[in-house]
Amino acid sequence: MGEQLTIGELANRTGVATSALRYWEDLGLLPAPARVSGQRRYPPSAVGLVGVVVMLRAVGFTLREIKAFIVARSPAGDEWRELYQRKLAELDQRIAQAQVARTAIAHVLACPHEDVFECSNFTGGVAAFLAGSSLEEAHEEIHSR
Repeated sequence: MGEQLTIGELANRTGVATSALRYWEDLGLLPAPARVSGQRRYPPSAVGLVGVVVMLRAVGFTLREIKAFIVARSPAGDEWRELYQRKLAELDQRIAQAQVARTAIAHVLACPHEDVFECSNFTGGVAAFLAGSSLEEAHEEIHSR
């Protein structure tokens, strides 16, 4: 049967808590391991699979998306590419939103008013946002006057 890892050994090698490993197993991210006297025994390849889950989490995939990726990976299929393309588009959107938010915060910090609530640009932006404009639209609106 070769070298088998206990859940504690897998946790030590990957830096992932045993509770997370059990949870990931329940979700189907990790295959159910063999049992020896009731204890989980993982093959050495489980280290790499846990590493994939950790890396995908680090780049922004949810556990649900990771499960879809693991299920979709097959030598004949390209479904995993679609998952990556959707995540890339989502990240591009989040980056754009973060850039708009950063610009808005920088403008608030550069405001010459002692009290930002007395600034017509700030209050105009808030009003535009409350009226349904996106943060970017509200920012453009107050700076196009």
